[in-house]
Amino acid sequence: MLRSHKRRLVWATAVLGVTLGMLGGGLTRAVWAGQAEQFTPEFKELRKSLDPKHTPKIVAPDSVKRGQWFEVTVSVGAEGEHPSLSEHHVRYIALYINTAEISRVYLHPVYSFPKITLTIALDEGGLLRAVEEPTHSAGWEASKKIAVVP
Repeated sequence: MLRSHKRRLVWATAVLGVTLGMLGGGLTRAVWAGQAEQFTPEFKELRKSLDPKHTPKIVAPDSVKRGQWFEVTVSVGAEGEHPSLSEHHVRYIALYINTAEISRVYLHPVYSFPKITLTIALDEGGLLRAVEEPTHSAGWEASKKIAVVP
């Protein structure tokens, strides 16, 4: 009798889950939703205005030799430090040259300070772009023009 009851309970739970998933265009989908679906529409676009604690700060040379390694440091908070608390922290910092992603570093709350240093080399100049995404808001972007000389 107990096995029969257990099977019915499992079956009823599965049917309920499927039914709820079909209602409202996928109610259960939010449980497995991607990062883009976590934010309301106003948080999907990157912010480019200056915010003392959210705008990334890029430290890199103005020009570099083609193919030569150099360091780029990105810290979050152009005029202050972003907190690194379990309830509010920077999820990741990404570095791009123009639209091509060079690297993305995921940060752990509490244990990671929102600052990275990468060693990179470029074949052509353009716009170095740093993007950081904190919890509780949209991502923030900063950029720096960099020239590549032969």
